[in-house]
Amino acid sequence: MTVDTSPVRIRFSDVAVDFPTADGPMRVLDGINYDIHQGEFVSVIGPSGCGKTTMMNMVAGFLQPTQGAVLLDGKPITGPGPDRGVIFQEYGVFPWLTVKENIAFGLNLRANRTGRAERDDITQRYMTLMGLADFAHHHPKHLSGGMRQRLALARAYAVKPQFLLMDEPFGALDAQTRSAMQDLLLQVLMAENKTVMLITHSVEEAIYLSSRIVVVTARPARIRTVIDVPFSYPRAENLHEDPRFGELRSQIRSLVMQEYARQASQTVRLAD
Repeated sequence: MTVDTSPVRIRFSDVAVDFPTADGPMRVLDGINYDIHQGEFVSVIGPSGCGKTTMMNMVAGFLQPTQGAVLLDGKPITGPGPDRGVIFQEYGVFPWLTVKENIAFGLNLRANRTGRAERDDITQRYMTLMGLADFAHHHPKHLSGGMRQRLALARAYAVKPQFLLMDEPFGALDAQTRSAMQDLLLQVLMAENKTVMLITHSVEEAIYLSSRIVVVTARPARIRTVIDVPFSYPRAENLHEDPRFGELRSQIRSLVMQEYARQASQTVRLAD
């Protein structure tokens, strides 16, 4: 495994999470230990419902662990902060605001407040970058799904977070739009030097975007393995044709399918 000498920004330290149920606590995560370094793109992949989003929610500050700690620069995360931008599958844009107003929204909040001239410059920059300048005064309902997701990305980028936390951000898009959004994300990250945590069900997406992939087990989620992706940046679409890409895809799919099978057998046992 390649040793990353860049600073550790996020650390999961023996993390466990229990959710209350009518039958008592249900363990969702158990013994989670891994680091995310400065500038890394880390994807987390595993069966549906295994606890991937729970991990991200703790980094975002929306949820506290039952045991252990999730650390940011060595200190426990106690709540949300402007240093972490969160992007969800459901676009997360305000339907009553125009494209320009959506992007500027965070720049009007106390944590990120800027002067009007700077706010206009930042808003214009990200509208142009995301191909939304011609739609500045349109509302989200007039945009396609891909454009709404570009708007969500632009709003997250505009406040200059150090971290992007992304939960299936392209899952609702068609294949062509999803591919274009992946390339746009990589272009922006090359310029912005962000640290990224991505939750995804797509093995191909994880390989194409990531520097490392964390494969987690069926619930309760544990770390099954962490895989270094052997491709340098920048990346291009023809990477999918590389034989090493296909080999890695097969390896990770096999691991994930084994965990889906284990999850199905757990469901059968509970039903008996």
